[in-house]
Amino acid sequence: MENQVSRPLLEMKQIDKKFAGVAALTNANLQIFPGEIHALVGQNGAGKSTLIKILTGYYTRDAGEIIFDGRPIDFTSPREAQSNGISTIYQEINLVGYRSVTENICLGRKFSQWGLLDWKAMRATARDLLAKFKIDIDIDEPLENFSTAIQQMVAIARAVGFASKLVIMDEPTSSLDDREVEVLFSVIRQLKDQGISVIFVSHKIDELFAICDRITILRDGLTVRSGSMSDINRLELVSSMLGRDINLVKRSGTTSFGKHKLETHDTLIDVSHIRSAPRVRDVSLSINRGEIVGLAGLLGSGRSETARIIFGAEYKQAGNINLKGKSFNPQQPKDAIDAGIGFCTEDRKTEGIIPDLSVRENLTLALLPKLTKMGIVDKNAQDEIARKFVVSLKIKCSSIDQPIKQLSGGNQQKVLLARWLCMNPELLILDEPTRGIDVGAKAEIQNLIGDLAAQGLSVLMVSSEFEEIFEGAHKAVVLRDGIKVAELSGDVLDEAHLLYAMAHGDADFKGEITK
Repeated sequence: MENQVSRPLLEMKQIDKKFAGVAALTNANLQIFPGEIHALVGQNGAGKSTLIKILTGYYTRDAGEIIFDGRPIDFTSPREAQSNGISTIYQEINLVGYRSVTENICLGRKFSQWGLLDWKAMRATARDLLAKFKIDIDIDEPLENFSTAIQQMVAIARAVGFASKLVIMDEPTSSLDDREVEVLFSVIRQLKDQGISVIFVSHKIDELFAICDRITILRDGLTVRSGSMSDINRLELVSSMLGRDINLVKRSGTTSFGKHKLETHDTLIDVSHIRSAPRVRDVSLSINRGEIVGLAGLLGSGRSETARIIFGAEYKQAGNINLKGKSFNPQQPKDAIDAGIGFCTEDRKTEGIIPDLSVRENLTLALLPKLTKMGIVDKNAQDEIARKFVVSLKIKCSSIDQPIKQLSGGNQQKVLLARWLCMNPELLILDEPTRGIDVGAKAEIQNLIGDLAAQGLSVLMVSSEFEEIFEGAHKAVVLRDGIKVAELSGDVLDEAHLLYAMAHGDADFKGEITK
């Protein structure tokens, strides 16, 4: 590339950052050239946000060097970074909803004379910037009166309006439709033509190849690959993000944590073409009684959102769900719970456990309505149930009165499983059931899942770990950008096919994994 012979606009060298002793970045590197569109990618927790926040002065780095526009920098705030030519557009819109579009676009810039705002100049600036995005709206209307997509475009227009040399876009297309994405890409190309560089953070593989010149891939706080987009294919990109050696991937599972033979093909739940924009666009799947179905895909593919729609925790805009042969349209989690569905959330710490409550209280939380009479909890029944599941699930605790926050991650997860098992569910949705727990506890939970399914419990398992999918599930549904792109079972349920489907958006894998 022509601009690679020039001096880099930005160099971040050997950046380290720890939080409470845990490394978020270790010797991370990022190099951006003038007038290039640079993809910054990685799975959840890879370090992308931390690296950006260090660059823009939100965090202080522990070690390393940052050179911007030929000089060392050490910004102490995002405002200082912005005044020095770095603008950031965050995924979550951080503008002032009750103020007008004009005021939001001009926020942080000087439009005053003799102590009065120059409204004529402000409106002219707002119109000119929005015109670049082909947006014609009433700029005097409060921003909150417009759709999320329009609000996102206003945020982008505001950032572009600063005299920036580098614009950072964090998932800028997450709230945009296809037409709006094309408009955004047109503006990004205009920025490139003007010599302005763009860091483009996105989980959407097709977008990366459509708009980006170069790429940096982070994994577990490390820079694992950097180079031209023309020198990497989709399969290599995905394998680098996931840490899979594409020359050594497994063609079949070597072990199983309970993939029993299905004795029946009696369908428990059938999900058909459900949609909930922007994360879930077209997903279909079915689960038989006693079947373990894996839900696979990269970050942002819509896995967790699909699970939450089935549980009634997110609104379904379109599509149909049939449960036991009848139409099922949960409006809230209570509807799903009453129908025999349990849900273990991905975020155990903030959405699962109640840290200061006991093991007993956490375990019986969903069952409380059935244990309560005249507003009084039947403590004897509560104790009996808690002790039963502590024994059967081998939960290690000093007593059922021990605060759950004192338990290990694996034992906390067992308590959450017990919370739903004591409800006698027919379908258990598990979102990353073994994340953040040690190897021993992971094996125990995986075996428990297999045993429960063998007894007739249906399981929908969301997992980022390939082995957990192809070793434990009867079939895998692969999502990409909110769309079901493959369903794998039998001989094709292996690591090679999973990786290919995530990278290419289909299951038509015929040759070597390196192709």
